[in-house]
Amino acid sequence: MLFWLKKLIASLLLPPTFPLLLGVLGLYLLKRRPRTGRVLIGMGLFAVWFFSTPVTVNWMAAPLEQVQPPDSAALQTAQAIVVLGGGRDPVAPEYGGESVSQYTLARLRYAARLARQTHLPLLLTGGAPSGGRPEAELMAESLQLDFGLQARWVEDASLDTRDNAVFSAALLKSARVQRILLVSDASHLPRARVEFERLGFAVIDAPTRYLAGNLGTRFTWLPSAGAAQAGRLVAHEWLGLLALQLRPGE
Repeated sequence: MLFWLKKLIASLLLPPTFPLLLGVLGLYLLKRRPRTGRVLIGMGLFAVWFFSTPVTVNWMAAPLEQVQPPDSAALQTAQAIVVLGGGRDPVAPEYGGESVSQYTLARLRYAARLARQTHLPLLLTGGAPSGGRPEAELMAESLQLDFGLQARWVEDASLDTRDNAVFSAALLKSARVQRILLVSDASHLPRARVEFERLGFAVIDAPTRYLAGNLGTRFTWLPSAGAAQAGRLVAHEWLGLLALQLRPGE
């Protein structure tokens, strides 16, 4: 219940729902309080533009994506590779019904490259909050069939990033693993790293799927579908970092 409550609150605070709510509230108040209504409508329109325009989304993403890929010296110190799930596609008949999402696939691709470079064991983490097959199970299947690699650990009970860390910790610590390569989107790693470090792990960032700089170089002040998708992801990470700071007892 708490998981879905957090999801609902996040959805209300993120684009495109939040700008839409501002606009709807503005329209409702337009006759009763014209000035307030116009301000809210204007804020809603501005928010739509802000979260769907390459130049502003790049600006939001850049501070999150300061992490760099690990160098050879860092790779030599790691004991395992941890790959965080990034979602699944529940309708994928070409893959037998369900499959990993494009975000998860990008993480698996980079993890497979790191595994071949380092020969380190792989841990895959991700559950099934919406039902169906767990992300980690689908990740293991893709890792084997598409990349020819086997995961040593498959953690399939987690519902969010905090769970990823908590449930993975039990598997890693039983194998005396303390220093990990953490694979996720570049914008997600600042938040994910904190969760693993709080459990005592030494984390080496292994980022992939950088957003800043990859949203186009022309007409950057005009909204685009790609920037809108990236804008929601980046806003989600900033909201997650804020929630991390406000978490009781932290």
